[in-house]
Amino acid sequence: MSKDSLRGKHSNDSKSETTIMMLPSDANPKGNVFGGVILKHIDLIAGLVAKRHAGHANVVTASIDRVAFLKPVFIGNALILSARLNYVKRSSMEVEVIIMADDLDSGERTLTGTAFVTVVALDDAGKPVKVTPLILRTEDDRRRFLEGESRMNARLK
Repeated sequence: MSKDSLRGKHSNDSKSETTIMMLPSDANPKGNVFGGVILKHIDLIAGLVAKRHAGHANVVTASIDRVAFLKPVFIGNALILSARLNYVKRSSMEVEVIIMADDLDSGERTLTGTAFVTVVALDDAGKPVKVTPLILRTEDDRRRFLEGESRMNARLK
């Protein structure tokens, strides 16, 4: 067991990426994938990242905010979601999700959105439970943590 694992976990320990083919049932008649379909996948991957970090605890979504749909995703695209933990408080965690569309015909990948998801760890009685601290190794880790802390404080106001 490493020293780091005794003090906490790094965001790389819980990050995740998933790819899903977008089908006609995911979209409107013009071929644009519904925002709700994308939100569902954002929620799923954020929960996975938070569960990997929290381990034993049940995790639930408290909020999805700052979702920015920058460009459309179309039927036939591969929806690629990359998620990482930015910030951990006591029982709450902020997960950042990057949303890409992969045009499988041209091979072109396009940034289509971003989201910040707050997930809370709960015990068996449904009460918030303390989670493992987040280890900050790099300047990027520290920057993301401070930005996440700032967003968390703004949410609580």
